[in-house]
Amino acid sequence: MKYALKFFNQILLCSEAFPALAARKSSVGGQAVIEGVMMKASRSWAVAVRGKAGDIHILKRYLKPTPYIFKLPLLRGVFVLIQSIALGIKAIDFSASKAYEEEEQKISPVLSFFTILVAIILGIGLFIFLPLYITRLVGLSIPMVKQNPLVFNLFDGTLRVIIFIFYVFIIGLWSDMKRIYEYHGAEHKVIHAYEKGGELNPESIHNNYSPQHPRCGTSFLMIVMVISILIFSLIPHEIGFTGKLLSRLVLIPLVAGVSYEILKISAKKQKNPFFRMLSIPGLALQKLTTRQPDREQIEVAIVSLRSALEDSNV
Repeated sequence: MKYALKFFNQILLCSEAFPALAARKSSVGGQAVIEGVMMKASRSWAVAVRGKAGDIHILKRYLKPTPYIFKLPLLRGVFVLIQSIALGIKAIDFSASKAYEEEEQKISPVLSFFTILVAIILGIGLFIFLPLYITRLVGLSIPMVKQNPLVFNLFDGTLRVIIFIFYVFIIGLWSDMKRIYEYHGAEHKVIHAYEKGGELNPESIHNNYSPQHPRCGTSFLMIVMVISILIFSLIPHEIGFTGKLLSRLVLIPLVAGVSYEILKISAKKQKNPFFRMLSIPGLALQKLTTRQPDREQIEVAIVSLRSALEDSNV
């Protein structure tokens, strides 16, 4: 169960698998894993993990070409999200096997399946079922919430954001997550240095770059929370609780697709004051999901990036 929670938190909060949002030269993204970092370039992805003995283990794999249909607006966002989760599962499995090598905690297929199942149930339960159920209960006492579709969805959406922020804050108190948040910060710092043409040196990166990044998956999730309010408002208000719940699940791909397009535009127009303002909530939330890394953690992120960039035209 502990491993399942750690997996869920890493996929949810420590991912920056949106390299397509960057300029062609800097087409990289990544994710913090257990005692390491996964980096994804245009042709391949790599994971670097610090072992118990202090050595760095590396796994590199090549990416299959993206089918044309999944390069189209809306669909590309869904594809990138699914791909990032799939790569995240492989990266976390590898990192767990290497980080825990002396403890002989290898990750079995059964545990991997259980982990994914728990993550799905936890995500649906916390961020879809719980706010909807509480909103329904509040509607029994406050007629306006029950009768007005706009008020109902605003209350539901606001509650979802509050639950999300509270969850992020609480898990940040977990010692294991603090280490992952430090690697999350290392990932961001190294990507900043690469994008700005800086020297890939632990000392230089440690002193000169921020652990927050506008293309972080945390920023994407904040946009998802807002867009879901608008899209879920399209669900007929007359259907019951079960109908609303199932409709929300069906509309998740649409929410992800629209949110990705908004993040894509804002990432390319950071000089525009309006789009810079759109990035503020996500960057503020990253204060909770990133920590200042040490130089050894930055070294791991650099190794991962260099491995991913080999043979890539970036």
